[in-house]
Amino acid sequence: MIFLELSGVYDVTKFLEDHPGGDEVLLSATGKDATDDFEDVGHSDSAREMMNEYYVGEIDTSTIPKKTAYKPPKQPQYNQDKTSEFIIKLLQFLVPLAILGLAVGIRFYTKSA
Repeated sequence: MIFLELSGVYDVTKFLEDHPGGDEVLLSATGKDATDDFEDVGHSDSAREMMNEYYVGEIDTSTIPKKTAYKPPKQPQYNQDKTSEFIIKLLQFLVPLAILGLAVGIRFYTKSA
């Protein structure tokens, strides 16, 4: 098991069973920068000296991939009923106009009878 820290890379596999905080704490820091986790706990000077036993080396920061924001691919707007936008806009204008014409026609017809 290896965890990273800004000052180096450490393999603490042999220390899992002896770690006072339990192995879960070390396992949760595996493969990532554990500097903040280590500092937040407030380890003693003897714990800091013990780290030298597990030191593997430095990390080459040029090999760390840069984080990129996910950009979903552009997709055309989905039209469920496959009707063109022009027809929809035309119907949005004509249907209310037809209802108004029907209402006026009914009103005219019922008044003259």
